[in-house]
Amino acid sequence: MKKITAQTTLAEVLKKKGAAEILSKHHLPCLSCALAQFEMDKLTLGQICQIYQLDLEALLKDLNQL
Repeated sequence: MKKITAQTTLAEVLKKKGAAEILSKHHLPCLSCALAQFEMDKLTLGQICQIYQLDLEALLKDLNQL
């Protein structure tokens, strides 16, 4: 998988083994949101972090170390 960036969609990230655990560690609420299931292929990590005020740089660092 190519490098994960702020423009990477949630659906793409979840294809990477271990990504769901990293997202949970960073308190990403989208994983348990029923509505997110319909938007995962459109929502980018940058958008999600902006909406929920999450540390995008720390999240990207952890995801790209997988």
